[in-house]
Amino acid sequence: GRRLLKVVYVVLEPQYQSALTCAATSLNQEPGQLAVELSGYLIEELRDQENYAVFCADVAAADVFIASLIFIEDLASKVVAAVEPHRQRLKAAVVFPSMPEVMRLNKLGSFSMAQLGQSKSAIAGFMKRRKEAGGTSFQDAMLKLLNTLPTVLKYLPVDKAQDARAFMLSFQYWLGGSPDNLRNFLVMLANRYVYPQADQPLMQAADPVLYPDQGIWHPLAPRMFEDLDDYMAWTMARADGSGHQEDGPCIGLVLQRSHLVTGDDAHYVALVQELEFRGARVIPVFCGGLDFSKPVRNYFFSSTDPGQPLVDAVVSLTGFALVGGPARQDHPRAIETLQALNRPYMVALPLVFQTTQEWEASDLGLHPVQVALQIAIPELDGAIEPIVLSGRDAATGKAHTLQDRVDAIAERAIRWANLRRKPRQAKKLAITVFSFPPDKGNVGTAAYLNVFDSIHRVMVELQARGYHLEDLPSTPKALMDAVLRDAEAMEGAPELAVAYRMGCEEYYRLTPYAERLEENWGKAPGALNSDGQNLLVYGRQFGHVFVGVQPTFGYEGDPMRLLYSRSASPHHGFAAYYTYLQHIWGADAVLHFGTHGSLEFMPGKQMGMSDTCYPDSLIGCIPNLYYYAANNPSEATIAKRRGYAATISYLTPPAENAGLYKGLKELSELVGSYQQLREGSRGVQIVHAIVETARRCNLDQDVALPDDVDALDLQARDGVVGAVYRQLMEIESRLLPCGLHTIGKPPTAEEAVATLVNIAALDREGEGLLGLPSLLAAGLGRSIEDIYAGNNAGVLADVEVARRINDASRAAVGAMVAVVTRRDGRVDLTAQPSWWRRLLGRLGQLFNRLLSRRGLSPWLRTLINRGFTTVDQEALDKLFVYLQGSLRQICADQELDSLLR
Repeated sequence: GRRLLKVVYVVLEPQYQSALTCAATSLNQEPGQLAVELSGYLIEELRDQENYAVFCADVAAADVFIASLIFIEDLASKVVAAVEPHRQRLKAAVVFPSMPEVMRLNKLGSFSMAQLGQSKSAIAGFMKRRKEAGGTSFQDAMLKLLNTLPTVLKYLPVDKAQDARAFMLSFQYWLGGSPDNLRNFLVMLANRYVYPQADQPLMQAADPVLYPDQGIWHPLAPRMFEDLDDYMAWTMARADGSGHQEDGPCIGLVLQRSHLVTGDDAHYVALVQELEFRGARVIPVFCGGLDFSKPVRNYFFSSTDPGQPLVDAVVSLTGFALVGGPARQDHPRAIETLQALNRPYMVALPLVFQTTQEWEASDLGLHPVQVALQIAIPELDGAIEPIVLSGRDAATGKAHTLQDRVDAIAERAIRWANLRRKPRQAKKLAITVFSFPPDKGNVGTAAYLNVFDSIHRVMVELQARGYHLEDLPSTPKALMDAVLRDAEAMEGAPELAVAYRMGCEEYYRLTPYAERLEENWGKAPGALNSDGQNLLVYGRQFGHVFVGVQPTFGYEGDPMRLLYSRSASPHHGFAAYYTYLQHIWGADAVLHFGTHGSLEFMPGKQMGMSDTCYPDSLIGCIPNLYYYAANNPSEATIAKRRGYAATISYLTPPAENAGLYKGLKELSELVGSYQQLREGSRGVQIVHAIVETARRCNLDQDVALPDDVDALDLQARDGVVGAVYRQLMEIESRLLPCGLHTIGKPPTAEEAVATLVNIAALDREGEGLLGLPSLLAAGLGRSIEDIYAGNNAGVLADVEVARRINDASRAAVGAMVAVVTRRDGRVDLTAQPSWWRRLLGRLGQLFNRLLSRRGLSPWLRTLINRGFTTVDQEALDKLFVYLQGSLRQICADQELDSLLR
């Protein structure tokens, strides 16, 4: 005899599944007149066509539809397509923060959001103003609206106020999230909108139980804390003593309130317990909205000294960006908060879009949508170490602890925290060099990097800053010899310095995954990095700095097999190297030096490593720093996600024009002579010489050369010479790297000019900047596009104009760089006259205020001397302000400072 309430819901977060299920079960077990039939979906489940068909059928039969956090555009469209045809028939449709088209499905009596984005209602206007003023998300705007609900409702007609109040009440129930709150939410909907004609309420609905919008939570605490001092006082008074381990690091945890109020907090409890077991203190903060920077600012800094952080590292367990959820992020505000905190920031991941079993069986690892929302977006804030925290139960949707992953997160967070706390004299750093390209025998090389010059520079700076180094070689060459003995030695040869011989018993005892390698490599020690009895670790120790050589892949004949074969594995020597660093030498951090090594490409899941993935097994709990070339962000991302690396970009050497040599240079000189003598009898002779020299230089493969020059008229001869000239210009302007980059070393003037010329060549419409070639062409009454088109067509005059523009651009940039060039030929922005330093700090000022004795800036005078007398000076000065800012960035020593500060 019960009245049936059919409810369909679709949510992003699985924690609401278990709470709603508990609420429905509770209602069905209570005596009363209401029974609930609940059909629930995670939004990602609607990608499956069979699931979507069932979802549509459920909606067609439902009384109530509920949705929350539907921000994935293609799936939002599917939800709207399924629900919109039934919206008028539904007794209630309640949609919490989602994309506007989904929010428009809302319907509670006379309350509707069908005009969201177009309406001028009081609620719409209020929320728009709050969102713009606060810069926060839609959910934060609604939280503010809840706090001022009486003020807003007075602007609504009386007949609509009750339904608007019901919607906001629904949101309070939803944010409360507990099974009791959700039970009362369902009862309220049934009483008011599904069975309003009943003589009396079918069941009683209590008011929402409200929780703090933000605060501090601890699984052993009797309540949530809204005041930092109250929490610290409770911590110090704990009977178990875990709260006042003065010697341990303090780890800040960032939590979602929805997990706490729904009771889906087992993984939170496990991490808090594991951190405290390992000697850390914890401050677990939460937020009801999606702006987690608020509790970070309120609770991770001292209450008496707001500029002093209390925490030594931060681990976010939300999987979201620090400011904003899946729909909208405010990365600048997040970065501002994290820079003020200046602590390592890890983001651990609860499995959301797949069950634990699906993740364990997947070679891909994480669901692609989760990668985008919970790895890529937090990385824009500066997050590191995307380690899976918890699994998801297929039946209940509740999170459950993955204990080995919790252990890894806890230990790695403590290791990162201790890097800041440990005295410099006591820290131990393991610098690891590679063979690049892999398996070519080039020990101690990396892409575009002068490896041993860079390592030596880093070690000298370490010693200067108080780190303990012994017997540091005086030169990079001596350092290389000390590590490699023979710079040309193939890896594994006896000439390499042996730092440690690891016996097989020690290896198996300290390497838990060693037996898994036997399928491919047999019993240790094997043939690689071995003397037949022991596993050999190559490298040399210099006090508390170890410079070691990462072993090769092991598959010299087919190195790519390791990357794509599920059955492949690192060899015993490779595993022994990282076992030595962690368990024997005791490294506080490893610095992988240059692009790139092999660890991050070892077999395992693509993202979301498990303990059976070899990158996770190899790196263990050592914080991983990685110098990576700035021009290779894709593989640097692999190192971040699979090797848990905190990457530091190093500049690649500037690209310089290839220039001309031998016959090509002779050909260029002939073209120059022709331009002077083209109309006389000598012109024909020069064209003969040009054609003959071009054939000798194999340009006849790219340029159509005539067989009979004498038969050509002047215009035809110009066309031949123009085509040859264009080809010469193309060869001469090809970009080649200028040598190798050295970490922390300022560029030479030549290198700076080469880089800035390439920067100056581009038009930047978004910043209102014309490139230097465009400015110079405009001064000649031409467009650079027309000149380039003529150049490409071999029009001799346009080829010459293009050459003049290129040469003048280089000369003008060179004139600017010359002002800040030292006697040794390197750029130095620190020792320049005060007027120049003031210029660096005022990028908005025009350079024409800094006049030379002739009244012209060096770059403008250079252009005038080269015949460009009508350049737009205001646009030119604006461009050179931009180039000066670029020069400052090129010269800024971020490579060393980022490592050592």
